[in-house]
Amino acid sequence: MSFAPHTEQDIRSMLVTIGVERVEDLFADIPEAIRLKHPLDIPEALDELSVTRHMLELSKKNQSIDTLTCFLGAGIYDHFSPSVVEAMVSRGEFLTSYTPYQPELSQGMLQALYEYQSLICGLTGMDMSNASMYDGSTAMAEAALTAIAATGRNTVLASSLVHPNYRDVLRTYLNSAGYNLLEIDSSSGVTDLDAIENRLDRNCACLILQSPNFFGQLEFIRQATELAHQKGALMIVVVDPISLALLKPPGDDDVDFVVGEGQSLGINISLGGPLLGIFACKMEHQRRFPGRIVGVAQDNEGRLGYTMTLRTREQDIRREKATSNICTNESLLAVAAAVYMTAMGRHGLRQVAESCVQKSHYAAEKLSELPGVTLPLKGRYFKEFVIRLPEHMPPRRLNEILLKEGILGGYDLGENYPEWKGCMLLCVTEKRSKKEIDHLVESVKLALEKER
Repeated sequence: MSFAPHTEQDIRSMLVTIGVERVEDLFADIPEAIRLKHPLDIPEALDELSVTRHMLELSKKNQSIDTLTCFLGAGIYDHFSPSVVEAMVSRGEFLTSYTPYQPELSQGMLQALYEYQSLICGLTGMDMSNASMYDGSTAMAEAALTAIAATGRNTVLASSLVHPNYRDVLRTYLNSAGYNLLEIDSSSGVTDLDAIENRLDRNCACLILQSPNFFGQLEFIRQATELAHQKGALMIVVVDPISLALLKPPGDDDVDFVVGEGQSLGINISLGGPLLGIFACKMEHQRRFPGRIVGVAQDNEGRLGYTMTLRTREQDIRREKATSNICTNESLLAVAAAVYMTAMGRHGLRQVAESCVQKSHYAAEKLSELPGVTLPLKGRYFKEFVIRLPEHMPPRRLNEILLKEGILGGYDLGENYPEWKGCMLLCVTEKRSKKEIDHLVESVKLALEKER
């Protein structure tokens, strides 16, 4: 049975019932001058099959990671994610959960987050990890605020080779709180240790380095940490978690905080978000730790149970005494990362990291053989590297040409580093095949010849 009016008599009856004479009277509050005087230009209705066909045709106009060969990194990476990750995080128990305030009803979610924390601690070599943060940039900013609170100092020293967007977020955090940010410029692609020693003083709460840094180069973390600690400053390192399957954990270098972006741990790119902030630190900072922590304990009968612990520093508990206003996190993505790390295992993660190293070095070598293309940096790198292009081929133009070949090119470093104008940052993950890399090299070669 339908209750919608279909005839003029039905409409008149409805108008009488609600006490108006004309349909136009229903819109009396809308000025006459702005009322639509003609029917909307809406296509005729389609059946479900026709709508589905139409939407599929529209979707073919889009380009994505599934249709392009991606050599773009700069903070978001095209890594492979096993199907088990999506299968697990699509379960309603994880997908719909928010804050597990009642542990007796949330043991599954709490255990998953506890496992995530444990895996992050194992990967970073740190004493403790929280149950995730918004993204890598806010994790870094929160670590800086924690260092300021721990030292009582008001200045943060950061390398200019830390991701530009991360430094923007950090600057926003510090400016609003009345703290200072000093940056160390570096033209060598690696932060200069002498510059660090010269800039560190008794006002510095912490030193922030990224390794691999924004240019893909590995920093000298142990030496930098020693310099920071000599001046009473804490050490914060921004990491690529995949690289830690191959490199020495930062915890072995006595750093105080390890932060980073966890998107590469089985999380789809999805237009650049949502993301997963990794935050781990030494045990001595547990009382200033931002975000939530899941702990394990025993009940009166000796059974293991999981619950949120040390939440008193959060805004939603003691706002006037909270050390952070972070009172939520990325639980679903933390579970995804935990599933990914568990499914890959120690050896699987190492194979992914080794593949990134081997393939990126192969790509760099082949590209550097092209006339006019050079590798301006000679340091150690993981999966990203910098090439300098000939003057007649700006990175933006090369990317336009590559896109027509089905290739998503690299990042134009001149966007954020004017002194690196004409240089491109390329990324090669384990997903790239030799055929795809060779196609990139051949496409660059043809582009350079055509545009000469």
